[in-house]
Amino acid sequence: MLLAFVHGLVLALGLILPLGVQNVFIFNQGAIQPRLVRAMPAVLTATFCDAMLILLAVTGVSLVVLTVNWLRYALLGIGVLFLLYMGWVTWRSGGDSPEERQTGSAISPREQVMFAGSVSLLNPHAIMDTVGVIGASSLQYAGAEKMGFTVACILVSFLWFVFLAVAGRVLKKMKPGFIPVLNKLSAFFIWASAVYMTVLLLGDGLP
Repeated sequence: MLLAFVHGLVLALGLILPLGVQNVFIFNQGAIQPRLVRAMPAVLTATFCDAMLILLAVTGVSLVVLTVNWLRYALLGIGVLFLLYMGWVTWRSGGDSPEERQTGSAISPREQVMFAGSVSLLNPHAIMDTVGVIGASSLQYAGAEKMGFTVACILVSFLWFVFLAVAGRVLKKMKPGFIPVLNKLSAFFIWASAVYMTVLLLGDGLP
């Protein structure tokens, strides 16, 4: 079971490290929220969504769902709309000044939950990584070993998202003037992902 747990840790870490919309969003929330605890809705939602995808992949359910073409295209279409809107909200998010905080420019917990859920569940790369890599890798395990593998993958997601939020907070304290620039860069990255998903939607769907 220990080897399966370590395998899950290493595999999940390798999949979650690359820069993606989900990581950018969590980092951004850690930076723009007035307090670190205010970014926890985004962290917990992303963790919950990742855990759900991992469980569905390990049990084989998600692979079956993704074979339904209309559902696959619907997920992509909804994902594009969410990303376009989230990019706009991120672009308009406040920087580091007290005036901007008082106007409520940092997004609300409800919006954090909605956006974190959208970038987690409607991200084709995240879905394919979870189904194709984690789901396939879990096939070699059974019983307690599979449970250890699954728990390790979920644990990595949670710890990584907490780290990203803390890193965003640290950057805010070290270079507060960079936050408005970070918001603009995050918005461009989110919009670029929306464009990519649109290309997939107009092409053959998920790669």
